[in-house]
Amino acid sequence: MNNPDSNAVILVLNAGSSSIKFALFDAAAGQLARTPLWGGKVEGITGPDPVISENGSQDQPLELDKDQPYHDALGHIRQRVMAQLGGRTLRAIAHRVVHGGIKYANPVLIDAQVLADLKSYIPLAPLHQPFALEAIETLLQTRPDLTQVVCFDTAFHQTLPDVEKILPLPWSAWENGLRRYGFHGLSYCYQSIALAERYGDQARGRTLVAHLGSGASLCGMRDLKSVATTMGFSALDGLMMGTRSGAMDPGAVIFLMEIWKLSLEKVSHILYHESGLLGVSGISSDPRALLAVEADEPRAAMALALYLRRFIHEAGALVAALGGLEMLVFTAGIGEHNAAIRSRMCAGLHYLGVELDETANQANAPVISTPASKVKVVVEPTNEEWVVALEAYRLTESE
Repeated sequence: MNNPDSNAVILVLNAGSSSIKFALFDAAAGQLARTPLWGGKVEGITGPDPVISENGSQDQPLELDKDQPYHDALGHIRQRVMAQLGGRTLRAIAHRVVHGGIKYANPVLIDAQVLADLKSYIPLAPLHQPFALEAIETLLQTRPDLTQVVCFDTAFHQTLPDVEKILPLPWSAWENGLRRYGFHGLSYCYQSIALAERYGDQARGRTLVAHLGSGASLCGMRDLKSVATTMGFSALDGLMMGTRSGAMDPGAVIFLMEIWKLSLEKVSHILYHESGLLGVSGISSDPRALLAVEADEPRAAMALALYLRRFIHEAGALVAALGGLEMLVFTAGIGEHNAAIRSRMCAGLHYLGVELDETANQANAPVISTPASKVKVVVEPTNEEWVVALEAYRLTESE
């Protein structure tokens, strides 16, 4: 791909267990637009009523082959993409892949060997890895002529010091790659770019970024590099999440298996799918639903209280690792849009000098702290798809 086409575009695919997000980014030579030219998502792929939407349009029903729904969904996306190209060149297809293991710290071009390596990491990220790889493998088989790039959620945390990566297990665990990797790296990578643009040197101090979505984590940054994070060997660690437990006593897992006689598969399902806000409340994994009923539902109130308490615990640990706090950043779905949750979290950090401007907070303003606050508190939307496109753009510049 010498002399990249001035009309080139990059397709980003973000594949989950039952959905695929897709977006086309302008990759004309010398620039990469931050807002996609076009995009959408297919949802409910494995359910009875799959739907597709484009550019924020209403969901449209989509019929998928029940034996190969994922493969069929990719076919529909490919048709839509080809219709959108309008003569433009598809420079690369870029994929978000959660886990790069200890071998892959940077974006890489896909070939059979890379795909085989990434399949070996499926046990490290069973919720996400298989589906991204299915999309990659399908395209590798049906369109081997297309350049595919993978970008890793673990890569941003390569700057963690070894003392943050190592687990207190026998040394052989470290030698065999059993360590804390960290996740949500593409989101944190975007924050490192956006915060520098918006706040300059102010963002280069002791900054704590809270990526709060259905999955959630914190990242402590100095000089906009990861120095501590809450997710570790797996995406189960750290904060309490929508359906995931977050950090907990490993003895409780042993108890579930040894005393309650639950199988490994059952325990795994509980920790990933039946815990967190959903498990404690018995109502929903969505904080908005729990906030609406907490006054009348004690379990909803308890779930929210625990969610906030876990945030305070984990934030305090990262602030200690940073040696203080100068900026707090909220991002992702809950972080960007749930003012009530932000308000309660900031109240729990008042001891650090956090003072919230509630009017700005309710408006989801970029800066939601008061001028007197010792910690600048900001809301910064994330843009993982653009980071994936940017990495693919850079990797294919000299191809």
